[in-house]
Amino acid sequence: MPQIDLRPLSLGEILDRTFSLYRRHFLLFLGIAAIPHLLTLALNLVQVFVLQGGKGSTATQPSNGLMAFGLFGIFVWLFVYIVAYLFAQGGTIYAVSDLYLGHPTTINASLRKMWGQLLNLLGVLLLNLMAIVIGIIFLIIPGIYLACRLITCVPAALLEDLGARESLERSFALTKDSAWRAFVIYFLYVSMVYATLILFAIPFGFVAVMAGKDPHMLRLAAGIMQVGQFCAGVLVTPFLLIATSVFYYDLRVRKEAFDLQLMMQTSGTPGTSGTSQVPSMLS
Repeated sequence: MPQIDLRPLSLGEILDRTFSLYRRHFLLFLGIAAIPHLLTLALNLVQVFVLQGGKGSTATQPSNGLMAFGLFGIFVWLFVYIVAYLFAQGGTIYAVSDLYLGHPTTINASLRKMWGQLLNLLGVLLLNLMAIVIGIIFLIIPGIYLACRLITCVPAALLEDLGARESLERSFALTKDSAWRAFVIYFLYVSMVYATLILFAIPFGFVAVMAGKDPHMLRLAAGIMQVGQFCAGVLVTPFLLIATSVFYYDLRVRKEAFDLQLMMQTSGTPGTSGTSQVPSMLS
């Protein structure tokens, strides 16, 4: 597969390249997003139809479901969800990088690269979340600004093998003067999330409300709503991750001449690293 043309892109070109990659490799990205989350979907359906399906129970009883197992049930659900989320995130980033640099890839190969990276990526996401939450506490706008400046921390962590703090500092350095482009990417992603939820999940919420006190109809509507939420998530999540990866490479091309570095490496000439001496986000 030929390497994608590496050059500085406008915001419109970043979005166009994102949709183009997603459309041309739809099954690849759909599989990477869906396969890890199938287990979380299965747990949610078990909770709705089995654990909440006991005699006399209803779909709205808070004591049923995985909560009936106490802290153990909560821990199992959180563990499965976090692992699935990390695999889907990292697998998509690796797939975009391979496609961007002209290397063939598969669902299995992309997900397999995440083995050994789970703890590091978890640390990155937790530190990222902590920084954004602290920013939101200070009148919300600082939190949105930090989210935009830290949008490329996951690609930086995985593709440059950086730790949690270093990846956040790296993203903060790369996105200087480009936070507004990250904001547009986030805005489009949130809009797509709400649009797909309205299409796939909310109608069945109305069915659940109309079902009244019929426990069978309530469980059926709740189960279909879980499937709808799953479909919405696996369809929309790749957009944000692909756009983030394309944005990351664009920033490296603009600020570090990554395209020239790559050309020198492929021709056998040693290139300079663009990852040394990055400023701290707190400095």
